[in-house]
This record gives sequence, structure tokens and C-alpha cells, in this order.
Amino acid sequence: MTLEHLLKNVHLLDTHGSLAVEIGSIRFDSRAVQPGDVFVAVRGAQVDGHQFVDAAIQNGAVALVYENDTIAQTDIVSVRVADAAEVLGQMAAQYYQNPSEHLTLVGVTGTNGKTTTATLLWQLFTRLGHPCGLIGTVENRIGARIIASTHTTPDAVSLHGLLQDMVTAGCRYVFMEVSSHAVHQRRIAGATFAGGVFSNLTHDHLDYHHTFAEYRDAKKQFFDELPKSAFALTNIDDRNGAIMLQNTKATKSTYGLKKSADYKAKIIENSLEGLHLELDGAAIHTRMIGEFNAYNLTATYAVAMLLGVDKMAALTVISNLSGAEGRFEYLIHPTKPGCIGIVDYAHTPDALDKVLETIAKLKKKSSRVITVAGAGGDRDKTKRPVMARVCALWSDHLILTSDNPRKEDPAAILKDMEAGLDTDGRKKTIVIQDREQAIKTAERLAGANDVILVAGKGHEKYQDIQGVKYPFDDKLVLLRMMREG
Repeated sequence: MTLEHLLKNVHLLDTHGSLAVEIGSIRFDSRAVQPGDVFVAVRGAQVDGHQFVDAAIQNGAVALVYENDTIAQTDIVSVRVADAAEVLGQMAAQYYQNPSEHLTLVGVTGTNGKTTTATLLWQLFTRLGHPCGLIGTVENRIGARIIASTHTTPDAVSLHGLLQDMVTAGCRYVFMEVSSHAVHQRRIAGATFAGGVFSNLTHDHLDYHHTFAEYRDAKKQFFDELPKSAFALTNIDDRNGAIMLQNTKATKSTYGLKKSADYKAKIIENSLEGLHLELDGAAIHTRMIGEFNAYNLTATYAVAMLLGVDKMAALTVISNLSGAEGRFEYLIHPTKPGCIGIVDYAHTPDALDKVLETIAKLKKKSSRVITVAGAGGDRDKTKRPVMARVCALWSDHLILTSDNPRKEDPAAILKDMEAGLDTDGRKKTIVIQDREQAIKTAERLAGANDVILVAGKGHEKYQDIQGVKYPFDDKLVLLRMMREG
């Protein structure tokens, strides 16, 4: 494929050399460049690709796409553009023959609920007989085939390659989590969406976006860029829901539990056995638990309706859906009657508040709540004290522990969390840095009818410490402690 073909419909600011040069692959990491490749110099969050132009050329790049006009003239073909990250996505789409145009691609964005909603949609359309793809935090799926996931939303080249694999496999629908990082970094550039879903917006990722307004606007940009042919579906109960629709060209739709909405649900009964919902006028039962899952199920139903699924067929399948791994996973203690464990990915103040409020509403009056929680390193520090405060508010015992400390000192992270506790909160809190010992202690503290919540890591099968990912699975550890206890 020629560079000229890859740059089809891209506005070029300057060119040097012939665009007829044949290209092997598209690279934005100079270390991955091989002879015959084009190197796209992207300004990343941590490093600037323009610093590695010489390395890319040494590794055999035959063409360069860049945006910094201070780059010295090279002996290879070079093209200057206004936004290299945006162009990278457009080039990747061309390279893989614009796969999103052959799929019904639906993106789900928001702070909480992205993984569950995308997974529910994948389950629903799969059970309705459609070959489907799933792209998200827990895993990527092409039909029944599972592909490991490293980011909520892949980089632009990997994304279009994955979409092309889905086209080749015969997928018709693809449901995809769209993170705020992905929108801001243009990882979704070149992809054509048939629809977008907004779940909610709460405190998160301010280490990257700096302000809540910037975080909100990154989410909103996804809807601003939807084509006129797409639908834009928003949670109208969230105070930022209407903002998402302000400038979109897509067809606007709403869902919710409280305010008037195009797709409305009402909770009839909410228990540890599941939800009884009135959904768009029809009664359904589901084993999924909590108000937050009522929102996820309603969003799933709304997307199905917007994509033309038969109402009764959708409701029948929705009543049997199971959600995503590590999202309010429910474990029954084998020897302590009525004692349960819950493993959940909640790692923001709002997500913890929702999970713990749900537990408080559903547990027996005599039941105690024992929470194990930590906070990730190299991430938004401002949410740490708030997370601890929320956990202490709803818990009878709180064990603060290490999450994924990454390159930070775990003890320093825990001190940040402790700073959010008042006198009453400190009385019910102990700090155990070792996560396995923290979970063991929670199990030992628990008695009959008590609830153990292990929060923060959910589906993750590792603990990231100083750049090394050590095997660690909250669910398996808690199960082992329950059996040993």
C-alpha cells in the first residue's frame, strides 16, 4: 500500500519526496519500526514521538508523518500534518480497509458502567444469534474467541486491526468501551460509530485531565463527533447527561430511572436475589443486583431498541444476562451461614458509594459490612482520601490495603487514604499493606450473615508493583480464605 493511499482525505501541510512510496506497516513506536514502515511521530502523554525520528529512520522507516515544524529535513519521504494522532487513526483505518464502515459499532463511555453495559450488549446480541465483537477493560472478544485486553480502549492501529479481524470473522455488531483517555489521545480516530452511550460522570482521572471540566469535555467530544446517521443515548438522571447531547449531530435519546426518559425503568424490588424491574412497561426479573445495574440493563435495552431488535425478544434475553467479571461478583461462604463475599472493580469514590449503598440496602439488619479497599499508584491522588471516607461511612470494619501501587510507595498511598478519615472512621479502620493478609483478616473478622467487600481490582489477575505484574486474583484469594476459614 502506498503512503498516498494511506493519507487519502488527510489535509497535508507540507510534503517532501514522493507519496507513491510503498509502505509495509504503520508504526508510532520507533522501537517497533522495521524496514519499509512509516513512522508517525505522535505527541503522547508521557513522551513526544518527534524525539525518536532518528531512531525510526535508523530502524528502516521509509516515510515519516509528523506535526512539529522544527523537525530537520530528512532523506526519507516526510509529511507534516496538523494533528499526527488524528492522522494515525485515519491512516490505520485506510490500512485495514475501513473496517468500522462494515460493522455496527457502538461505543459506551462514562466513569462507571462502561464494562458492564458493553458486556451486556455483547451477551444480548450474541444470544439473539448475531456474531459480535467486544472491546473493553476485561477482555476483547471476536465471537467466542477471547483476546487479552491491555487498555480500556486500544491504540488506533491495534483498534482498526482488531475491527478488521472482526469483519473477517463475520461479526455484525461490535460493542466497545470508549475511555476519556482514548478520546483525548485520538485512539478512536478513523472509526465510524453507529451509536454512543453515556452512563454517568463522577470524580476520576483528574491526574490526567487536571480538572473535572476537562474530563467531562473529553467524554462530550465523543458525542460531538458522532455522525448524523448515529444515535446518541444518554443517562438523563446524571447531571451531565444532557450536556453530552448539546452539540451532537446524532439522533438524541435518553434513558433513566427517575426523570422522564425515552426508555424508562422502575425498580419494583431490589434484593440479594436480584432485581425486579418494570422496563419500558414490561416486568422482568434478573439475577443482577443493585440500582447501578438497573441503569446498565436499561441502557442495554435502549440500545437494542435503537438498533431495531424486537422488544419481547430483547426483554426475554435481558432477564437472563449475567454482567461482567469482577463487577459485584457474589460468593457464598461455605462454613459461615449467611456470610457472603462481594468482589467489585469499584475504584472511584462514586463507584464505592454505589456498591456500599447497595449492600447497605440489601443486607440483613444484623449484618456487618467489612470492606477491603486501596487506591492505585501513579493515578489521581485527590480521590484517595475521599475513597477512604466513603468506605468508612458505609462499613463496620474497614481494612485499607495496597491496590496496584505501580511505581509509588504503597505506604504513602495508604497515608493519603487515611487523611480522609475522621475520628469515628479511624476507630473502625486498620491498615494492612499486604493485600492477601488484608483479605485474610477480613474473612477472619466476618461472622454469620456478614458481608465482605473486596473492592478496587475486580477482574484483574495481577498486582502491579514497581513495574512488575505479580499474579493476584481477589476472587480466588477470597474463595481460598473462605475455604480455609
